Amino acid sequence: MIDHISVGVTDVEAAKKFYAAALEPLGYTLGMEGEWGAGFNNSQGAPDFWIRSEKATTPAHVAFQAESRASVSAFHEAALAAGGRDNGAPGLRPHYHQNYFGAFVLDVDGHNIEAVCHKPDA
Repeated sequence: MIDHISVGVTDVEAAKKFYAAALEPLGYTLGMEGEWGAGFNNSQGAPDFWIRSEKATTPAHVAFQAESRASVSAFHEAALAAGGRDNGAPGLRPHYHQNYFGAFVLDVDGHNIEAVCHKPDA
C-alpha cells in the first residue's frame, strides 16, 4: 500500500497552481508547505501527493483514482485550462480492462498525470 508519492518539479509555484486546479475535481486541496515541498490533501485530508523542487526532472507517471467518469473528464478539462498538455482524452481504455476510463495530461514539467475511474458506467 502506498502512503504518499513525491514528484520533482522545476518551478514549485507554477506546479502548485497547475496541481491545485487539475486535482480539485478529484477532491484534492493544497495542504502542507515547507522546505520539503508542497503536499496536496486527498478527500480524507491526508497529504498523499507531494511536489518538490528539482533542478532537472525525470518524467513520472502518476494516476489518481476518480470516483466517476465525470470527474475524470473534469480533471482533464481543468488540467488543460491550467496549462497542461493533452496526452490522452477522457475515454475507455479496454486494452487495460473493460471499465478503465482514464484521461492523461502532461504537467508543466512533462510528467504524465492521469485520472482513472474503474467503475462501470460511474
